[in-house]
Amino acid sequence: MNLKKLFLNHCKTKGLEINNNQITTIEAINEFYQKNFNFSFFANLFANKENIPGFYLQGGVGVGKTMILNFFYVNFNQPKYRLHFNEFMINFHDFIFQNKNNKKDNIIDKFVTKLKKKYKLLYFDEFQVTNIVDAMILGSLFKKIFNENIKVIFSSNIKINDLYKDGLQREQFIPFIKIMKKNCIEQTLTIKEDYRKSHNKNNDNYLYPLNEITSFKINKLFRKLTKNKIKEEKFLLIKGRKFSIKNYYEGVVRFNFNDLCNKNIGAEDYIKIADICKYVLIENLPNFNDNNSNQQQRFITLIDIIYEKKVNLIISSDSNLNKLTSANNLREPFKRTLSRLYELTSSSNN
Repeated sequence: MNLKKLFLNHCKTKGLEINNNQITTIEAINEFYQKNFNFSFFANLFANKENIPGFYLQGGVGVGKTMILNFFYVNFNQPKYRLHFNEFMINFHDFIFQNKNNKKDNIIDKFVTKLKKKYKLLYFDEFQVTNIVDAMILGSLFKKIFNENIKVIFSSNIKINDLYKDGLQREQFIPFIKIMKKNCIEQTLTIKEDYRKSHNKNNDNYLYPLNEITSFKINKLFRKLTKNKIKEEKFLLIKGRKFSIKNYYEGVVRFNFNDLCNKNIGAEDYIKIADICKYVLIENLPNFNDNNSNQQQRFITLIDIIYEKKVNLIISSDSNLNKLTSANNLREPFKRTLSRLYELTSSSNN
């Protein structure tokens, strides 16, 4: 199977621009595949080279990283697992909780052994580390994953050396960076254009400013989406906590921004919400600054999960999407959020 030829045909069929930098990346991921699985999409050219179990694709927002790795993942015909990194770490912490009384076993060894029995390849899209608890665990966890020769592909806006930059106790995170550098091919995809912005110019589902006209449009959209649907109050039980969704209409939900991002909830809650929703409407999105950076961090996580779970999104905000501001320490990750908002709120995406 010729991966490069398949990719070119894929781009042609989908009407996608063919970019030389993306072709170079396709060739690199094909080489990674050949080194690790010895069953070439091309000829068997790289079988005798050193086995490196990780492939880390870094690049700016909207340059096609996810498209390329998704394409590779779809064409990978062995046991595989693609999930949001937050979800992966939640699964790990759940595993620790479920095995907390089993003190004889090394919990990381046990978790990775279970992974190895099921999968030959793991895929983490838009990999980042923001949680200090996760940061302290990742070195031991991924050392074991790589030692067990489980293959892992990552996409990220952040270079390996810059992961968890300026994070608390980052010196304890450095061993993980060394493990990643040793066990991953780091490929950079450089393209000036953000395809999400350029290809999604009609953001009909991002409504601003916050006034009577916007309120009328939001209400009209919501009535259309919930027509003939039954309203109920939905309760989600998350680690013993009860989360209430008051405006639940058979998969269509309506939230105020503060309901989702100004409370002590996080990735696990957002995953549970996304799992039962087809449409999420969020009202009163604010501008962000250093005074509401905690809310912004939750919003970044929320949008990552909505994007990953392919949930449709409608937003009302006080500001044009082009003019949303950010807390200083979140400017870089927020670029990804803005890029994804362009795609998620485009009428062509719904």
